Amino acid sequence: MTRSPPQEERHTDPMTANPHEDNYDLRSLFILRSDVVFLNHGSFGACPRPVFDVYQRWQLELEQQPVAFMQRRLNELLQKARNELGAYVNADPEDLVFVTNVTYGLNIVLRSLTLAPGDEVLSTDHEYGSLNRAWEWVCNRTGAHYIRRPVPLPITSTEEVVDAIWSGVTDRTRVLFCSHITSPTALTFPVAELIDKARAAGITTVIDGAHAPGQIPLDLEALGADYYAANCHKWMMAPKGVGFLHARKELHDKLEPLLGGKASDAKGSRLIADHQYQGTRDPAAFLTIPETIRFMEQHDWRRVREGCHQLARYAREQVAQITGLPSVIPDSRRWFAQMALLPIPACDGAVLKGRLLDEFGCELPVTGHGDQQFLRISLQGYNSREDVDTLVEGLSALLPQVLR
Repeated sequence: MTRSPPQEERHTDPMTANPHEDNYDLRSLFILRSDVVFLNHGSFGACPRPVFDVYQRWQLELEQQPVAFMQRRLNELLQKARNELGAYVNADPEDLVFVTNVTYGLNIVLRSLTLAPGDEVLSTDHEYGSLNRAWEWVCNRTGAHYIRRPVPLPITSTEEVVDAIWSGVTDRTRVLFCSHITSPTALTFPVAELIDKARAAGITTVIDGAHAPGQIPLDLEALGADYYAANCHKWMMAPKGVGFLHARKELHDKLEPLLGGKASDAKGSRLIADHQYQGTRDPAAFLTIPETIRFMEQHDWRRVREGCHQLARYAREQVAQITGLPSVIPDSRRWFAQMALLPIPACDGAVLKGRLLDEFGCELPVTGHGDQQFLRISLQGYNSREDVDTLVEGLSALLPQVLR
């Protein structure tokens, strides 16, 4: 079984994903197992040890005096965390509320919308499964229709993608829902253009930003979506269960809490008063947001992200040499950042995924779109060129054995 060398030998190649000095081992700041080549940051993230330590300190303080923490300190602590998050994503903190994840945040939105029989929610065939199911449930209940416009691969231009989606607009379209960065295809959609067109047409915009904060620069004020939900436990590297919902100020009173029965006693906007209270739950992960932002600032995360993008480009090139298959997304930061699709020939994807992990230690998913099959690689600052080389070695050995 192929394994990575000791940690002190990592991150020394000029093409490495870690752009810091050669003797600086970013990998050592993460808690990930040393026997796994972790190429799947996009699924659940990975928390750096300094952030995780702060997380556990908040948990300890909570358990030492739960009543004082939950009833007398928490609102102020959440406000501080929201203030720093707001500065990071350029949003008024009063327009932000913490939620456990994007699915929770967007369920608040879609279950609050007023939809009538025959109304249409326009989306794409690149969306995350749990959100597709949520929209289908709401549309079945209201008599509305969930329209998933195909965006074929390969793509070549912004206009092509915008036209593919916008061609689904009718006089019954009430909502436009799409991802900022798609989960199954790792594609950065031109959401700014789509939001502008929807606003001009009087169509409500709902954006799934699960993969955006921390992976690409995010300016919510400039973007101008009506509703935008994102995760912080993915590319911002917070502990699991941290996300946020952003709503334009004039829309706060249109959102109904998923959990009724008690309003928050926090001072602030209607959004916070109605949605901050989510029952008795551990809020410690929310409170790590200042530390996650500090961690990125201390380690020059703009450069780290660029290194990861270059490593994703390297992965695309190396895997294409094995498969002979062309890329389906242009080689540009406009279309992908730290996640990339690696086209593979038709094969038993479940067997390939399992054997890559068992025999080469590589953890990453097999995905698909239409009749095409892919590996989705998602890279973070702890990854190196050697990690990609291990994946390439595994694919060279295993692909001929699992082809259909």
